[in-house]
Formats: sequence, structure tokens, C-alpha cells
Amino acid sequence: MLTLGRVCGVLLGSFLLLAAPLRAQDTKPRTTRILFLLDASGSMNAPWEGGPRMEVAKRLLARMADSLDTYPNLQLALRVYGHQHLAKENNCEDSRLEVPFASKNARAIREKLKTIEGKGNTPITYSLQQSAQDFPTDPNSRNVLILITDGLESCKGDPCATALALQRKRVFLKPFVIGIGAEKEFGRQLECLGQYYNAADVGTFRTVLNDVIAQTLSKTTVAVNLTDEQSRPVESNVNLTFINNVTEQPEYNYVHYRNAQGKPDVLDVDALQSYDLVINTVPPVVQRNLPIRPGKANVLTYKTPQGTLALRNPSLTPNPYGTMQAVVRAQGNAATVVALPFGAKQKLLAGNYEVELLTLPRLVRRITVKQGQETAVTYEAPGTLNIVSDLKGYGSIYQVNQDDSQTWVYTLPNGGSSRLNLPMQPGNYRLVFRSANALGSKFTDTRNFSIRSGQVTSVSIFGK
Repeated sequence: MLTLGRVCGVLLGSFLLLAAPLRAQDTKPRTTRILFLLDASGSMNAPWEGGPRMEVAKRLLARMADSLDTYPNLQLALRVYGHQHLAKENNCEDSRLEVPFASKNARAIREKLKTIEGKGNTPITYSLQQSAQDFPTDPNSRNVLILITDGLESCKGDPCATALALQRKRVFLKPFVIGIGAEKEFGRQLECLGQYYNAADVGTFRTVLNDVIAQTLSKTTVAVNLTDEQSRPVESNVNLTFINNVTEQPEYNYVHYRNAQGKPDVLDVDALQSYDLVINTVPPVVQRNLPIRPGKANVLTYKTPQGTLALRNPSLTPNPYGTMQAVVRAQGNAATVVALPFGAKQKLLAGNYEVELLTLPRLVRRITVKQGQETAVTYEAPGTLNIVSDLKGYGSIYQVNQDDSQTWVYTLPNGGSSRLNLPMQPGNYRLVFRSANALGSKFTDTRNFSIRSGQVTSVSIFGK
């Protein structure tokens, strides 16, 4: 029982909830952190268009850091591997954070790069694992890793599994991988790490670096246009869920909106993540791997025509069934789309459905939901079956079909009293019953009866 104090507490809590202002999703600028993970293994000393790969990579990376020094809300860091031990030492932990994250630290990165020389192994997996500690703990930051390498893992690690695990832990977003002077087969083995680029020549390497930074820092928007079957932009007010298809967690939830001119809202998204879109109609529409172009104003269009299902009770008060329910399925699919009480209305995608009414016996209606239209489903007012015997026993009620076959409808409570009042749909039925003290199956009693809307049908059971 609720006391007066508890009632006041509930009312006060409800008032505070209603009075609390609704806030838009957080739009404050987030800090972007870019970790350059540079390969300084011995193979980076190989010639590349007139100079060692190492020198070309250091020079272009230093220029890139300089160009980023003026960006707000941006921090850079540099981790290098393979630069402290010679290859013959076979050191698989040769990886070090040379310049920690900080704002406007291009000079520190440039000066450190001057001292780096290519020497040893390629411990990519170990370096990825260590990079997890390089990023400060900040759930609101965008952590970006750019791997620049000319070789594959040389320490028997699994860089692809490691990169995926760190993404799922939200240590960093999907990494960029730039293969220097790489063959195509080399690239295929690194594609699983993240977004792979093949910089076969110096000019391409420069272009790729610029493109990666542009993707990282440029604004990306998505407008989701929901249309009817004729591609008219009429649908709206549906929840849109953008799911990170690496972590499998929702990144954004937006309720679709159209302005007075009928144009869909423009949504800010982070293009460094890959998404599945769930349009939460009933049933939902799912788009895997959204085709989002970084730095662009993307417009995505989906047909989501909807109509309305209205479940209507018959005009009988009170309803003998109590609160009636219905189960909705797409035709040909056993999965439940939605379960609803009668008296409810539900928007559904246009299409063909089966509506199972949980009457006694259950009824199935096949319906077609059409765009912008309401489809009503009801059932006949039930009658009542009254079993008047006090005998304890076992039995069932069957529906008698037109071909005189029978379909199970209801099982009497095992061993209990058969006295019962059941609301049932109009039709012909059969009661099969054996009392608990009967000494054989031959003492089973069978009675046929009919149910009519709004009427009571009494059936008596006698012991044998």
C-alpha cells in the first residue's frame, strides 16, 4: 500500500522528471588525438625514389605535423618501433612512445624524427598493444592511429586481432594503415587492420597522408530521407540508430525529423567509424555498412512506407476475455514482429502480415497494410462455456471442424474440479473427459456443444 508520503514522493519525482529540460545530444567539440605509429625496421633503409624510405617518411611526417599545429582541439603523439635494436638481436619489444600527446607539439615530433634510424624488427602487434597506454583516458576524445609501415609483422603476433580488440574496447577508432612501397599482396594482409592505403611511390604517400588527415579532421554529415513506395518524402518521426559495426554498440540515436519544407534533418557523424543503420520502423529496416563519404554531406534514401494496424474489441462490455492480446508476424515468417493489446494502434511497414488473436480458440487473420491507410482487425463477441460438474478428472476441449475433424483448443486442469467458465469464440466444440476415479479409458465421456455470441452454454459431466 502507498502511504501519503510515498505518493507525494512519486508525484514530486514525476514533476521533476517532466520539468527537466530535454537536451540535444552533446555537440561540444571533442579532442582529437592522432598517434603516428612509424615503422623504423631495417627494411625502411631500402632506397625509394632517390633516398631511403625512412628519410622520405620522416620528412613528410614532419611536414604533416607542422601543418597540424594550428588546429584547435587536436593533439599529436609519435610511437616508433624497430629503432632501438638491430635485426640480429631479434627484439620483439622494440617499441617506444617517443613523443607523448600534447597540443602544438609539432616541433617536438620534428626534432625526434631527426634522431630515428631504421634498425630492427617489425613488432606491429606489440606496438599496437602498447599504444593502448599512449592515449589518455578520455571517453569523449576521438583516438586515431596512423600506422606507416613497409613490412609485415615479424614477431609472430596477430596485429589484425589486436587492432580489432582495441577498437572494440574503444581505445582507438578504425586505424589507417599506409603501406610504403608495398606490393598488392602485402596490402591484402594488412587490410584487416583498418583502412589500408598503398603508397607505392612518394607522390602517392604524400597524397595519402593529406587524405587521411582530411578524413580525420573534416566535418561529415548524413541526411536520412525516408520515403513511401512512390519515393515521396513523407515518412518521419522514426528512431534512427547508428550502430558501430566493430563494437556492435549504438553510437547515435536520433528521432527522424523533417522541417517545414519536408527536408530531413542533417546529422553530424564521425566518419572514422563504420556503421550499420537501423531504421526502427515495425519491423525495422537495416542497412549494413553505411556508404558514408568522409568530409561530405551524405544523403541516404530508404523506402519505409507505413500504414496503421488498429485492433478493435467487439462491442461487448465487459469483455469476457479481459485484456485481449494479438501477435503480429510477417506472412511466411514465424518470428514475432510485435505483440499488442486490443484497443491499440500500431504503425507497420506496408506489407502482408498474419495477426494471431489470442482468443479461445486462437484466430488468425491475414491482412495487408498499405501506405497511409488504417487496417482494422476485430473478432466476434464470445460466448461462455459453463461446465457444471464438480467431478475431478482429466480432459480437453476440441473445435469440431466442418469436415468433422477436431482441433485441440483447451486442456482442463489436471485432476482438478471440472467446474469451469470459459469465454470462447462462436462455433462447434467437443468435450472429452474421464473422471479421476474412473477405472479405465472406456469410461471417457464425450459431449458435443455449440457456443453462440453473448450466450452461456452449459455442459454437464456425469461419472461412469
